[in-house]
Amino acid sequence: MQQPDKTMEFMAIAMKYLPEAKQQLDEAGIQLSIEMIQPFMSLFTQVMNEAYEIGRADALKETE
Repeated sequence: MQQPDKTMEFMAIAMKYLPEAKQQLDEAGIQLSIEMIQPFMSLFTQVMNEAYEIGRADALKETE
């Protein structure tokens, strides 16, 4: 289960890389709007949550 504060951390990471992603999309001729970002941000949050849980499980195994 995701810790509530992790969602905000994940969103901060996404926002950190958003300008680079937007530049690459612009160069590819793909227009990016705020409306288009939302589904991808939700997907990103799900991916980050799963990655976090995998890392957390691995860390717990190492401490056993």
